Amino acid sequence: MYIRFVLKSAIIATAAIRSTFALPTISQVGSKFFTSDGNQFYIKGIAYQLTDGDPLLDTNQCQLDAALMKDLGANAIRVYHVEAGQSHDGCMSAFSEAGIYLFVDLDTVNYYIIQLMAPPRLLTSKPRLAMSRLIEILRDTEQFQLATQQVSRRPGNSLFYILIVIADIPEHRPFLQDFLACGGNASDTVDFFSLNAYEWCGVSSYDLSGYSQLEKNATNYPLPIFFSETGCITVPPRTFADQSAIFGSDMANTWSGAIVYEWVEVANNYGIVSYGAPSVVGAATSYVVSGTPTPVSPDYQNLKSQWATLSPTGVSLSAYSPSASSLSTPACPTSTANGWLVIGNAALPSIGQTGAATSTAPLASGTAPVPASGTAASSSPSATKSTANEGKEVVGMTIALAIVMLSFIVWL
Repeated sequence: MYIRFVLKSAIIATAAIRSTFALPTISQVGSKFFTSDGNQFYIKGIAYQLTDGDPLLDTNQCQLDAALMKDLGANAIRVYHVEAGQSHDGCMSAFSEAGIYLFVDLDTVNYYIIQLMAPPRLLTSKPRLAMSRLIEILRDTEQFQLATQQVSRRPGNSLFYILIVIADIPEHRPFLQDFLACGGNASDTVDFFSLNAYEWCGVSSYDLSGYSQLEKNATNYPLPIFFSETGCITVPPRTFADQSAIFGSDMANTWSGAIVYEWVEVANNYGIVSYGAPSVVGAATSYVVSGTPTPVSPDYQNLKSQWATLSPTGVSLSAYSPSASSLSTPACPTSTANGWLVIGNAALPSIGQTGAATSTAPLASGTAPVPASGTAASSSPSATKSTANEGKEVVGMTIALAIVMLSFIVWL
C-alpha cells in the first residue's frame, strides 16, 4: 500500500515563541484556513531554499529577503530542509515582522528518502527522526506501482498538522487526493493537502491548462487544498496568469492559494530574484545565493502585479463554522490494474510493518477520478531544480510537508 500518512510532525508552538513572533495564528476548520481574528487565510507563497543547507540561519539574509518578499506581496515561504538543532530566532523574527508564515519540509540535510526502483528506503543518520517525512520519490507510473506496496503510519497528535503534497503526476493526483481524506474518520486522514502543478504554460486558460479539472476534482473536498509548487517556465517570460484563476471566482471558494517556485535565480531559471551575476570557471557555473536580492525582470513584477489585484475575502469563520461539520469524507478509491493498487479501506499496519497490495481489480466504469490534462505541456522543474533541492526534490513525487505557524521545529 502507498502512504496513508497520518504522521504528526515534531513541531511545538511554545508560548515563548508565540509571544516573540506575534502574527495571528492560523487554524484549519473544515476545508479552509482561518486566522485567529476570524478571517479566511489564502496562501501567497514562494519556495525559499538558497543553499544545500539551512536557509533560516543567516538573520541578515532573511531580513533582506523578507523585506523584498513583503514588497512582492508574499505571506508565506516554503523551505525544503532545515537543521532543527540550530537557533532560527533571527530569521523567524524577520519573516514574522514582514507578515510571512513558514511551511517547512520535515527532512534535514542528512535525513531524507531516496528514489529507488523498489518501495521507498529511508536514509538517516538520526534514527529517532525516522518516519518524520516522506519526500518526493516517484518518477513514473512503474515506481508509483512499486511504492504503493508500502505504507507508514504513526499515531496522531492533535497539536500538530500534517500535510501531504503531490507532485506533478496528473494521472495519480485524484486517487491519492481522495485516499488521504477518505474513510469517514478525521483521525485517519491528513490535515490538509497540496499538489505541485506546472500545467498552466504561456498563453493558456482555466480550461486549456486543466485547472478546471483540478477544480472539479477538489470540489467538496473536506480538507484545505492548495498548490505547493506552480510556475511553468516553458514559455518565458512567466506572467503567472494562473494566479488569477486560483485566487479568482473559478477556484477561490475551493482552493487556499499557491506557492510559486522559486525565490533565487540559478541554472534552472525558475528564480524571481538574483543576488548577482554568476561566475564561470571552465565548464562550471557558480550562482550567487546571498546578498542583496534584485528582482528578475519581468517575472518578479509580473507576479507582484498579479497578487496585488487578487485579494479574495473568502468567508468569515463565524459564518463558515456551522457548515464545516457537514463536510463528509470521499469514498476511498478502488484499486485498479496497473495503476492505483491500494485497497482503500484496509486496516493500517503498525509502525515498521509492510504489506503488499493484493487487489488489482479494474475500477468500475465511470467511477475513476479524472486527472487534470490540459493541452499545454506540463513543465515541472524535474531535471532543473536548484542544487539546493536536487537529490531530495526528485521529480514526479510525493512530499510530506508540515506547516509551522510562527513556531519552529523541535525534534522529540
